[in-house]
This record gives sequence, C-alpha cells and structure tokens, in this order.
Amino acid sequence: MLKGKTALVTGSTSGIGLGVARALAAQGANIVLNGFGDAEGPKAEIAAMGVQVSYHGADMSKPAEIEDMIAHATKVFGSLDILVNNAGIQHVARVENFPVERWDAIIAINMSSVFHATRLALPAMLKRNWGRIINVASVHGLVASAEKSAYVTAKHGVVGLTKVIALENAATGVTCNAICPGWVLTPLVQKQVDAKAAALNVSNDEAIRRLLGEKEPSMQFTTPEELGALAVFFCSPAGNNVRGVAWNMDGGWTAQ
Repeated sequence: MLKGKTALVTGSTSGIGLGVARALAAQGANIVLNGFGDAEGPKAEIAAMGVQVSYHGADMSKPAEIEDMIAHATKVFGSLDILVNNAGIQHVARVENFPVERWDAIIAINMSSVFHATRLALPAMLKRNWGRIINVASVHGLVASAEKSAYVTAKHGVVGLTKVIALENAATGVTCNAICPGWVLTPLVQKQVDAKAAALNVSNDEAIRRLLGEKEPSMQFTTPEELGALAVFFCSPAGNNVRGVAWNMDGGWTAQ
C-alpha cells in the first residue's frame, strides 16, 4: 500500500517507534530511523523486509539537527511522505522538586521537536498534495497523572498542535492525527516498573499488575504492533478524512 513512499519515524531504534517503523515497512514504505539507541540491528531488520532504510542520529532537542534530518530523508529517498513524531523522554517528580533542566529537555524533545519536524516537512507534502503526519502523544495528552508535569504538559501540547495542523491543512491531501497510548511496555516504562518493584519490594510481575491496576482496566499493555497498525490505518485510503483526532489506545483508561 505504501510502496514508493518514505516514512521518517523519530525515536525509532526501539519501543513504539520501532514498532511503527516495522508496520510501515511491511506496507512497502522506505524508512528513515532516528534515535540514540543502537541503530544497526533495527536497520538490518527493516532492510530484511525488502525496503530501503537509512538512519539519522539527530538530537531532537536541537532544531538545526532536526532540519538536517529532514533534508537527509529527502536527499536519500527523494521525498518525505510520512512523518511520525514519536521521540520522547520522561522524568517523574513533584512540581516543586522538578529539575528545571529536565523540564526544558522534556518540552524540547516531546513537544517542540514535533513543531520543528512538521514545519520543515509540510511544504513538500503540500506541494505533492499528499502527506501523513502522525504524532505519538499519550493518554497523558488527554488526562493527567501526578508527578509528570512536564510530560503531561508536553503531550497535551502535542494534541493541541495536532488539531491546529489538521485544521490548517484540512482542504489538502495532508492529514495530521495523534495516537494516545496508555501503558506500553517500552524501555521507558520498564524503568517505572523496576522503580515500583524496588520501592514496594515486590516482584516485577506484581509491580506490573499494580501499575496496570492503577489506571488501565484491561490489565494489559498496548503493544507497539497495535500502535503500528493504527499508524498504517492513518496512511491508508480509509484514513483520508480522519483529521485532527487524538485516538486513544489505552485499555479503557480514559473511559473511566
């Protein structure tokens, strides 16, 4: 379905981003990976799916490096058709104890990078009158949790930005939507599981049960594969008139 198109997925050397990259590659899209983790394994895996793959190590907190990454994607593949803004970091603390440098980093990577990548990718998409911008927000773009002030602020901002981009381009072939996962067992979430297990002196399995039990009625993690399938839907003809949604995959979290 996506043969001949190019997708850039930020934060895609592991976790959700890699799951989305796999799903888009399975539909024939060439892939530009990005992230701080090991890129060689993911590159080899994507290439084995029969598509072309490249990697750019842009630091998503630096606009100049984001600009270079967008230019790289266009130079290598001739166009950038699908932009998946997924890169994110986390820090947990009460507001009065929240380190200022961590606030600045989370806002830069989780929210401002979405603006910078999108503003740079949009002109060429509009010229071709086809493009898909998919922002991986979070259930925390819809509701809040204590001790996650920067993350919740950034993800609410991403949902708002998604709506603005969708409205500004509503009469074109470029769509913009957000995916809002609940708990996904990524390396980022595993750190929270480990911290809970240590704090409560319980097993990893019990820490997972308690983590899910606090928020997610389904008592199961959303998977990167499920999120990838939703991204593919947004890129399909069935998604042509899906614009500005914040689509939660959260096991009933926000239904409560």
